[in-house]
Amino acid sequence: MKESENTSGRRKFLRNLSQVMGGIGAVFALIPFLSSMSPSEKTKTAAAPVEIDISKIQPGTFKVVAWRGKPVWIVRRTDEMISNIKDNNNILSDPESSKEHQPIYAKNKYRSIKPEYLVLLGICTHLGCSPTYKPDNKSTELGLDWEGGFFCPCHGSKFDLSGRVYKGMPAPHNLEVPPHHYMSDNIIVIGQDGEDV
Repeated sequence: MKESENTSGRRKFLRNLSQVMGGIGAVFALIPFLSSMSPSEKTKTAAAPVEIDISKIQPGTFKVVAWRGKPVWIVRRTDEMISNIKDNNNILSDPESSKEHQPIYAKNKYRSIKPEYLVLLGICTHLGCSPTYKPDNKSTELGLDWEGGFFCPCHGSKFDLSGRVYKGMPAPHNLEVPPHHYMSDNIIVIGQDGEDV
């Protein structure tokens, strides 16, 4: 009888040990699965706001930075460029940026918080091509009425110096203004609206 009690006790012990080891194994098997569900550090960094020093951007030039894997243009407009930005309600498709979702500070003819600096996603709203910056208002290739702006060579969409699309172009909307704010006179934060909105 003692021998059968020992055998029964050993079986019970082995069964309980197997269940505990199986539970531990299941927990260890779930760890990689659960950790794959949270975003990686690289993903968190890519989506994070980006601080840009704009103090070295010369008037009439622009700087390209990456945010969320997309090119963001920061254009420093000259006084002449700013004076060339007109209301142009008759030749622009959406002069007040009211058709598509844009930040409130993009709903003016400059489409910016400060007229001197323009912040745009460098992606055409037609098929996602990258337009080129053509600030020269004497570009004969773009027509005699060209006053500077952005041109998408893929399908011919033209945008003014504020990124507003001209009527009759393949692009359905103005170039997108990403959320941004000024941390100081020389630092712009891309990817987050701020108090200067």
